[in-house]
Amino acid sequence: MSDLQILLISIGVALIVVVLLYNTWQDWRARRSMRQSLPEAGHDVLMRDTEPRREPGLWQAGRPAADDSPEADPACEAVIDIALAHPVAGESLAEALRAIGRVGKKPVRVFAEREGGGHRAGAQPGESYVSLQLAVVLANRSGPLTAIEWSNLWTLAQNLAERFEGLIEAPDQDVVLRQAADLDARCAAMDAQVGLILQLAQPRAVAAIAQSAAEAGFVQARGQWAWMAENGLPRFALQVEASEGDATHRVDLVLDVPNSLPDDQAFSRMVTVGRDLAARLDAHVLDDQGRTFQDDSAPAIDRQISALYDQLDQAGFLAGTDRAARVFS
Repeated sequence: MSDLQILLISIGVALIVVVLLYNTWQDWRARRSMRQSLPEAGHDVLMRDTEPRREPGLWQAGRPAADDSPEADPACEAVIDIALAHPVAGESLAEALRAIGRVGKKPVRVFAEREGGGHRAGAQPGESYVSLQLAVVLANRSGPLTAIEWSNLWTLAQNLAERFEGLIEAPDQDVVLRQAADLDARCAAMDAQVGLILQLAQPRAVAAIAQSAAEAGFVQARGQWAWMAENGLPRFALQVEASEGDATHRVDLVLDVPNSLPDDQAFSRMVTVGRDLAARLDAHVLDDQGRTFQDDSAPAIDRQISALYDQLDQAGFLAGTDRAARVFS
């Protein structure tokens, strides 16, 4: 074997070693980023037996959570981590992340690790980032995360990795889908919405109903008419199933338990407000099954709702919080 052949072989071996060392370093970097990015769960919020998931009874308030937390929520989100080969400017990253917000019926949150440490919910101009996290909710009122939704998230992650020379790390799909089904099933018995129907004697225009609602104390919040608590969270909401300019015979009041402020008299408060609004609209108060509502049943319903608030709290989904909104929306 000539000296030239020996030299070429040596160079080839050296190149292989360099590639292996680089891949090992990238893998270690990604794992370090994943460990730093995910908070430790203080307890397992899924260790509760419940019924199969059921759809909401009357109306789904579905308010989006205003959550600027810089970390994913391991109690109800699955995460795909992308370690970037080199720091990426926030301007470039923000543009690439703009279209990422949902896969199927599941919202996706994006987190970015800044160069030098610290995390952001999204990317900001004037900063550079070294890793990304795509966090998708494991279950919500549409059901558990599906294989197609998880696959769509993978596609988004792969596109980002290819664009910014990133390395992807994520849990196994079968594990994620089992966690999603478990969360969905275990949250089912804690999901409830309670309603009252105001049956108008004569049809009224939506604008007139809105005016009466405002006079009764309702305000517009997060795209709906709501009766607000002192802390700015809705206690219950008003729904009119008619377009602007149309007339309707019916108005609904809905108490979305997981997305409302915990209250020992939650339903009784809604009854009191409903009676006042019914008087303004010349309406008859019915339960959500269309039967004449009897006020003396309110205390028993209050107790049932209060017990449900306690169950949510014990399971780690305190009503009215961003975590509860992620799963019960």
